[in-house]
Amino acid sequence: MLAAEVGGQRRFEVEADTVAAALRSLPVANLVFDERGALRPLVNVYVDGTDVRERGGIDAMLEGSEEIRLVAAIAGGSEDVEKRDRVDAEQRTD
Repeated sequence: MLAAEVGGQRRFEVEADTVAAALRSLPVANLVFDERGALRPLVNVYVDGTDVRERGGIDAMLEGSEEIRLVAAIAGGSEDVEKRDRVDAEQRTD
């Protein structure tokens, strides 16, 4: 989804001291961070396969050769699907 915003490019090489600095240098930084500069809630960040929250957050230091992966979570759903699931659950409890 983010790659579509930059013409399909999926990889960028950047030099940065922290995860946050690397993310802010991306051409899609406005989609990764909100207007206050906070990481958007539905953006998950992984550094070498480890959730950035386990590494101290986006202010975690980088050594220079890490791979940072962004995964945009999908939220919401169809109201019809939610209603169907609720009806199915109610029928099972009857």
